[in-house]
Amino acid sequence: MAYVLPRSYPLREITALIRHSGFFFFVLMNKIVRKRQLSDAVFRMEIEAPLIAEERKPGQFIILQVEHDFGERIPLTIADADLQAGTISLIFQTVGATTKKLAALNEGDFIADLVGPLGLPTHLEKVGTVVCVGGGIGVAPLHPIVQGLKEAGNKVIVIMGARNKDLVILEDEMRALADEIILCSDDGSVGRKALVTEPLKELCESAEKPDLVVAVGPPIMMKFCALTTKPYEVHTIVSLNTIMVDGTGMCGGCRVTVGGETKFVCVDGPEFDGHLVDFDNMMKRLASYKDIEHKASHTCKTEELLKRGGKS
Repeated sequence: MAYVLPRSYPLREITALIRHSGFFFFVLMNKIVRKRQLSDAVFRMEIEAPLIAEERKPGQFIILQVEHDFGERIPLTIADADLQAGTISLIFQTVGATTKKLAALNEGDFIADLVGPLGLPTHLEKVGTVVCVGGGIGVAPLHPIVQGLKEAGNKVIVIMGARNKDLVILEDEMRALADEIILCSDDGSVGRKALVTEPLKELCESAEKPDLVVAVGPPIMMKFCALTTKPYEVHTIVSLNTIMVDGTGMCGGCRVTVGGETKFVCVDGPEFDGHLVDFDNMMKRLASYKDIEHKASHTCKTEELLKRGGKS
């Protein structure tokens, strides 16, 4: 059930009103309480969202809108949460117009709208040895999954990959959680000069073959992680980040093919069996708006139609 409430509505009354609901639709101004720049294009923000902080689980995400009314909606994974402070942490890379607008906000500023927690949580259980592979910004959504897997009693090995040492994020946080960390970089400036699939293959061929692999990162990285583990029959989970609008399964923008069936990432995922995902089809769909996503502004055809009162 969704609730649409005034932005000035008291948080205490909102809590009492919708605590019984499984989904929380905020029409509030969510304050940015802390902002850090992790690299040239990567930022971390702690944002006031007490109900989301209380309900979120590893693997889930939010959809935010920087501007009211016709602003673009984008999905971001919840990288962490602080129940005492009532905040959630978002880590994002400035790629398109909306992430650039988000990065321009500062501590004390507000985000127009925030919806969450969305998506199915990561299935967490003790399976033995788990290898978690994070590529680039994918290390951020991997962080809460590593937390959950460790809490479930698993041995966790984390492989982190980046183009160079300046783009490595959350290294200290991962070292505090994982039993072993393997760093890889394209240029060899940190860790091994290798793709993440190289140590992943070595672990699959070792005497202690992993019981599970979780890969989060660029689609091409996840594709080749799944191809690497498939010959060894190691169950591999990937977390997909597709085009999304509403996050509730209505728009269909996030559809992917998994095992020959159409799935919606926002409600059926974001995690799927990597050996069943049609990555080529997914990457083709992701490229649909490449020509306009880097522009500072662009005209949305749906918005134009709405402004004309639905007349084409």
